[in-house]
Amino acid sequence: MTITITAFERSPDGGKGLARDTRVRWALEEVGQRYEVRLVSFRAMREPAHRALHPFGQIPTYEEGSLTLFETGAIVFHIADRYAGLLPDNANARARAITWMFAALNTVEPPILERETARLLERDKTWYEKRLPLVDDRVRDRLGQLSSRLGNADWLDGAFSAGDLMMVSVLLRLRSSGILDEYPNLAAYVARGEARPAYKRAFDAQLAVFTGKRPTG
Repeated sequence: MTITITAFERSPDGGKGLARDTRVRWALEEVGQRYEVRLVSFRAMREPAHRALHPFGQIPTYEEGSLTLFETGAIVFHIADRYAGLLPDNANARARAITWMFAALNTVEPPILERETARLLERDKTWYEKRLPLVDDRVRDRLGQLSSRLGNADWLDGAFSAGDLMMVSVLLRLRSSGILDEYPNLAAYVARGEARPAYKRAFDAQLAVFTGKRPTG
């Protein structure tokens, strides 16, 4: 069955790989599954046809036969669970990898998204200059905890897994902030994720949408 995902027709991240369809593309590239992409405009995202796939009118969505999914965590977990390559065979290691997926989305990402929201939407508020350092401190708290846990390891729990895919995807949102560079082992961890051939293919495919050029290689 053909796998079809949706993505922004014109990504607001400017092709930097931060749109959430990149996470799904990366997962599919890691497990070696071909997929098609249906590009969706902001206007179309509000229309009933797309709302039937994603009730909150966002991207990405995932369609495979009669199955339709939304939310990147659920989609990446489905891919990892269905196809070999992103979850360990050992039951305990598998459970730990899934735990790291949840940690990335539920514990590490929220303060990072709060920081993005503050910078994008609250700059004109009288309390912005006082609020941003507080938000940055919350981000640093999480990064410090994650940095301590990762230590000198290449990946969070043995071999690369869906947990690492989600965590690297979340941390990439800090790339331009300079905060990630305060934690050299996390910066190196993200660089290892970006160096994976599957990530490069996913990034190039998402960038091609923005530039209008087909990815090479």
